[in-house]
Amino acid sequence: MLGSFPPPRKRWCMDFFYPNRTNMMWEIFGLVFFGDSQRLVDAGHKTFRMEDIKALLEERGIAIYDTASAVRRLSGNASDKDLEIVEKTDIPILLEQIPQCHDIVCTGQKSFSVLTEDYGVPVPTMGTYNAFTIAGREMRLWRMPSSSRAYPMKLDEKAKYYQEMMKTIGII
Repeated sequence: MLGSFPPPRKRWCMDFFYPNRTNMMWEIFGLVFFGDSQRLVDAGHKTFRMEDIKALLEERGIAIYDTASAVRRLSGNASDKDLEIVEKTDIPILLEQIPQCHDIVCTGQKSFSVLTEDYGVPVPTMGTYNAFTIAGREMRLWRMPSSSRAYPMKLDEKAKYYQEMMKTIGII
């Protein structure tokens, strides 16, 4: 799974991917894997259950990274629209480290646009994928709804997209 880049550190509630407490990713995963949006949330400490998240990712074979390794924020917020990518992640090098990977899931428009522009992948409709070749490997690039609360879709709707994608990939 590829996101764009973390929000400014002041918005983090944990030192891991999707660290913004208002981001819905771990609530989506809670619904998809446990039927409970709060399963990976530590409401008392206003954070997420990082060790449970890491264990789930490891158990299911889900790798997470960002499409950018250096950015410039044009404003002080977490919005991708105000994010200028200074240095992109070298996706072929990243894939060399995970040879069993056959699907790339982009969790928002910014991360998706990096892959479609750099590797010429046609844009699929939301919740679907297009096949492409990268570094000699056949892959599928999935377009998923953003987990940001700013993205205008309800939590349960977002979770349905992620659940169907994970069923197709064979994660659940």
